[in-house]
Amino acid sequence: MNSSTSSTPETTPVIAAIGEYTDRPAEPAHALEPAASMARALEAANADGGGKLLEQIDTIDLIALISWPYENPVGRVCEMLNISPACQRNTSYGGETPLRLIHEAALAITRGEIKAAAVIGGESMNAVGKAMKAKTPLDWTPPAPKDKAYRFANDRIDLSQVVRNIGVRDPSHLYPLYETALQGRRGQNPVQANQQSAELWAEFADVAADNPYAWLRHRPSAEDIGTVTESNRIISWPYPKLMVANPSVNQSATVIVTSLATARAAGVPEEQLIYLHGGAAAAEADNFLYRDRYDRSTAQAAVLNKAVEIAGGDAKRFRHMELYSCFPVVPKMAQEVLGNPDIKPTVAGGLTFFGGPLNNYMSHATCAMVRALRAEPGELGLLYGQGGFVTKHHTLVLSTRPGTSPLDEDYSVQAQTDAAAAPLPEVNTDYQGPAIVEAYTIQFERDGSPSQGIVVLRSPDNSQRTFARVEASDSASLNTLLNEDRSAIGVEGSVSLGADGLPTWTVKE
Repeated sequence: MNSSTSSTPETTPVIAAIGEYTDRPAEPAHALEPAASMARALEAANADGGGKLLEQIDTIDLIALISWPYENPVGRVCEMLNISPACQRNTSYGGETPLRLIHEAALAITRGEIKAAAVIGGESMNAVGKAMKAKTPLDWTPPAPKDKAYRFANDRIDLSQVVRNIGVRDPSHLYPLYETALQGRRGQNPVQANQQSAELWAEFADVAADNPYAWLRHRPSAEDIGTVTESNRIISWPYPKLMVANPSVNQSATVIVTSLATARAAGVPEEQLIYLHGGAAAAEADNFLYRDRYDRSTAQAAVLNKAVEIAGGDAKRFRHMELYSCFPVVPKMAQEVLGNPDIKPTVAGGLTFFGGPLNNYMSHATCAMVRALRAEPGELGLLYGQGGFVTKHHTLVLSTRPGTSPLDEDYSVQAQTDAAAAPLPEVNTDYQGPAIVEAYTIQFERDGSPSQGIVVLRSPDNSQRTFARVEASDSASLNTLLNEDRSAIGVEGSVSLGADGLPTWTVKE
């Protein structure tokens, strides 16, 4: 079936209610555990909907959490609230997951399968970190033993062995590869690109400062964000601390999706209801070495282009946007796809300043978008979420006014993504010989000294791709990557095996 044909109130999905909770205890011992925080957010959503939705929920989906091990996280939340929805699911990892779950709940309603669903998520990483540092016991649900703790789906990223051997596993090691590749395509040097990133991030900070649920509300300037200092240390070239997601937060959120009939029966005011006009999903290859390029994402472009199509063919039709913001390169690429419209890139404040509760940020972004659209009836909002390492992409288009057609059952734009991708080079992780920089970054120690360079490389004939490190002792090669006046994209060098057997790139003399 290509699309839903139902349009009755019983099969018309709406976002009926939202709830958020930000926990800032004076002492870590007083912090709420993740399940309790999520219960608070669900209670807040129930109150937002008039107090009668909790009893209507027949499906509850819990987004993957990291900060505390439970045997059955969603079951613990339901136990705390004394509710028993027929379907209780612990779902998966991925920053796009909240949007996917909202979208799937809406489609289940159009098919008449459910009447109401709650999408919940939350983390208490700040509390856990502070408690560990202070050696303070937490009077929470006893942590589940490792062999009994629930293991969420998609908890592993496919990385080539050579990548792991070099020590590249963290998002801060991989997103900068896209940043430097984008700089190269745009003809920017690192100083110019850093200024653009800092100005963009200042827009996020400005919105976070006015969001009562945000973690950091101090409104730093672009200069503050872009200048490396002792408190704003470099994380991975070219990003300092204030340009990366901040997971050290205690935040939770809930989005309740119901049928229009269920919302009306529960007494939710019509002006509070948000309609889903559609959305799209696509993914890049899980292993980043097997992607066509790093200066853009074909999957990101496909889901954003579909959202624009749903909106009527012009990105300027969106009054509000939330562009995923774990690192500046993601919204920078997104803005480029959208034609750089003069629209704020966030309604929540971004993963640095609002806070980055790991897989759950887009639940908070949805809450912020709902509030923004309720305040401006009839306007359109775009939500764009991303998960993995520029891997999974999802969009949703929302409004207080109903869409002109039913939701499309098939929201995948993977075929368009695959058709738009450039031919892949041969990935040869055993390659040795002349090699040209395709993308790069530098890892740093906490004291600000570089620990190693990381380079994705092409053979001179462009037919092969490989991966290598740059040793900290190779000042000539590292300084080439650290040159602020010129991008290192396209710089020539060669790959050979280091004394430890790892592929090592050196710049051409």
